[in-house]
Amino acid sequence: MNPNPISPGHSSPGRSTAQYQALDAAHHIHPFSDTAALNAHGSRVITHADGIYLYDSEGHKIFDAMSGLWCVNIGYGRQELAEAAYQQMLQLPFYNTFFKTTHPPVIELSSLLAQVAPEGFNHVFYTNSGSEGNDTIIRMVRHYWALLGQPQKKTIIARENGYHGSTIGGASLGGMHYMHEQGDLPIPGIAHIEQPYWYANGGELSPGEYGLKAARALEQKILELGVENVAAFIGEPVQGAGGIIIPPSTYWPEIQRICDQYGILLIADEVICGFGRTGSWFGSQHYGIRPHLMTIAKGLSSGYIPIGGVLVHDTVAKVLTEGGDFNHGFTYSGHPVACAVAATNIRILQNERIIERMNEDVAPYAARLWHDAFDDHPLVDDVRSLGFFFALTLVEDKASRKRFEHGSSMALRCRDICLKNQLVMRATGDSMIAAPPLVMTRAQAEEFVRLARQCIDEYARELGITQGL
Repeated sequence: MNPNPISPGHSSPGRSTAQYQALDAAHHIHPFSDTAALNAHGSRVITHADGIYLYDSEGHKIFDAMSGLWCVNIGYGRQELAEAAYQQMLQLPFYNTFFKTTHPPVIELSSLLAQVAPEGFNHVFYTNSGSEGNDTIIRMVRHYWALLGQPQKKTIIARENGYHGSTIGGASLGGMHYMHEQGDLPIPGIAHIEQPYWYANGGELSPGEYGLKAARALEQKILELGVENVAAFIGEPVQGAGGIIIPPSTYWPEIQRICDQYGILLIADEVICGFGRTGSWFGSQHYGIRPHLMTIAKGLSSGYIPIGGVLVHDTVAKVLTEGGDFNHGFTYSGHPVACAVAATNIRILQNERIIERMNEDVAPYAARLWHDAFDDHPLVDDVRSLGFFFALTLVEDKASRKRFEHGSSMALRCRDICLKNQLVMRATGDSMIAAPPLVMTRAQAEEFVRLARQCIDEYARELGITQGL
């Protein structure tokens, strides 16, 4: 339990689940949803939360193994964050940072971020989300090269199946074709290379050999486009929404070498990996890479309030800050309430050593449980974990790495079984993935793995698979 929980309670008491669902269907368009199908079934109404658990309008207690949406790192119900928001709203609920002004919360948060970020990251530009952060990066990167007298260096290389948000710029950087099909994307100046997914693409190569091959696709693309035209490479240290794709150990060092050799900017999208998910403060630190820009959001405030940003290395910040006006920003860039909440969140992570305790104790324990439960399961393969990332792939044949023809629809059915059993896991492609809050205990890790195994077993039996369960 959290040390200072907020007392659970229903909002707008007096409405039934059916009444909530009817109002939701009448007025609310959900993100990434088939609205007609959702409305026909009815949304699940989440009313309150505490620690790592959600509660719905029917009274169910639900294990949230997705941290909301990869973001509630310190868990639900922390009184300190509510108090920080309340006090800041009383003192200064809003003022912008446009008109030669600043305020204490944005200054304090910026200073804290410089403390916890990798060496050389002493500047931050604030947004309201990771999507806006990646749109900002497109602007920053192109302006940076223009200031250096190379305005033709515009193209940013990203990866297939990467996710960088759902704004026009963010979705263009992302390599998800189903998003590109809506809205005539990607925009010009974005190119994509193969994702470093050994299980799907490695063939007869070892993971180490394949990691080098996947990384060298970047070099090939740079030479194809012309180094004089390439501005940067962007990637998530671990591809989150793409299915928790953990790259081979050889991948990121080779990416770093290529970026260094050709003098292009390296961008780490830390929206999911940042603030402890990998066991380090940032995924870049876990892999030992040296990015020039890092996108942040989600765990920055543990999802309690919208805030995002771009951490800018000194080498890039010097060019941008000495280059005159940067004609970009948002009304709520550095919003005082959001900054106050984020700063309090970071101090909790620091003072309670949440990331260190997770990395030293619960994460390795949970990883052992995860692999013990699924390595020999007849329905799954490619069982993977890193920090508080957990994933497995539904497969037709483990020996040949043969995947199901309709794996994505099968994973969605598996997700529905999880939800029925009060476990939130996510279906991505043919993988089932999880990213619990960083405050999960050993006992809760046991509960998580037990529930996940129960759900996978139930689905296996539904498919007629009984041997090996």
